[in-house]
Amino acid sequence: MPQAGALFVPIEALCAGRLFKMRRFETTIRTMTKGGDGMTMNAFSTHRRLRIGRVVAQFTLAAALAVAAGPLMAQDEGAKPAPPAAQEGERAAPRNRPEVTVDALSVVKVRAKAVADARTSRSLGASREGTGVVIDSEGLVLTIGYLILEAESVELSTADGRKFPARVIGYDNTTGFGLLRALSPLPIKPVQFGSSSKIGQRELVLIVGFDGVAPAYVVSRRPFVGYWEYKLDEAIYTAPATVNWSGAALLSREGRLLGIGSLVVGDAAGAQSRVAGNMFVPIDLLKPMLGALIADGKAPGPPRPWIGVNTQELHGNVIVTRVSPESPADLASVRKGDVIVSVEGRAIKGQSDFYGQLWATGEAGVEIALNVLRSGRVEKITVKSADRSSYLRVRTSY
Repeated sequence: MPQAGALFVPIEALCAGRLFKMRRFETTIRTMTKGGDGMTMNAFSTHRRLRIGRVVAQFTLAAALAVAAGPLMAQDEGAKPAPPAAQEGERAAPRNRPEVTVDALSVVKVRAKAVADARTSRSLGASREGTGVVIDSEGLVLTIGYLILEAESVELSTADGRKFPARVIGYDNTTGFGLLRALSPLPIKPVQFGSSSKIGQRELVLIVGFDGVAPAYVVSRRPFVGYWEYKLDEAIYTAPATVNWSGAALLSREGRLLGIGSLVVGDAAGAQSRVAGNMFVPIDLLKPMLGALIADGKAPGPPRPWIGVNTQELHGNVIVTRVSPESPADLASVRKGDVIVSVEGRAIKGQSDFYGQLWATGEAGVEIALNVLRSGRVEKITVKSADRSSYLRVRTSY
């Protein structure tokens, strides 16, 4: 049998009778990108779950295997004659179809429990659940890193409920990727990597989570700027939105991995849109660092400076909305409500520019001069930055 990637046929064939609903959605996207009213965020969520939810997930998997298996079976059976056709009026004998699950698409369920004093429990919770993607035959699983930050224990499970303990072997704060290694063999064939840089807008893709599969469109490729000192120069945005996006696999028409699910967003088609969708971290960002993540647990090169603030951009102003306890910013007395005016004397022009200037000051540990507007006055604050990984509380052994 071929690997999971070889089981794929064009998505049009997989979705078959349901494709007209995706075409209707494509028309909506075109209308919205031209300034039409379109649908609200809630309407998009309902549209997806009702029309292309679990039923299509089962249909898509079954169709994929059925279509792909046909030529293979024909090759194996050689010139074996076909059974006689049913006579008119006779009912064809029912066929036994094997149950098909998301295991065929190389995904597993990830459950993680954070250490008791985890710093991220406030924002991420102590127990986390999402999807992991099997990427090699030795039990290496790729997921989104926030699921496994400060994990005390990690468990993987397959569609039939079998559970496999795993350990965290790597995390990259810059991209958000996390790596796990199963402690016993996984009965899942690994996915093959695709080229995320070649995926185009309005291209059909599959989003595969631990609970099912859903088709979607790529609606934009553009930067993503997060409030937690995080930025991607280019992320992949899909619509309509799906649930259980955390760590979900974004697969091409050929079944190759294009990205890992990170977030649900309300502006998937652009900043001025109201199209709800999902943001994926492109797989091409993983390729140069994968060896280092496996060997060293982190990406090569010095870590970025991190100060520990959450911010919001409002009319070009960067406002501090939260200061992480005991972070460099907290120790330097940066406060919630401060407006960050400049970095090292250079005025900032929005959240993205703030990050760029912050990271350009040097390696983690460098002292950074900030000017902040507080109570109508500009104050200068010097923050001694840190490597974010040193701030997290993790188990030293598994």
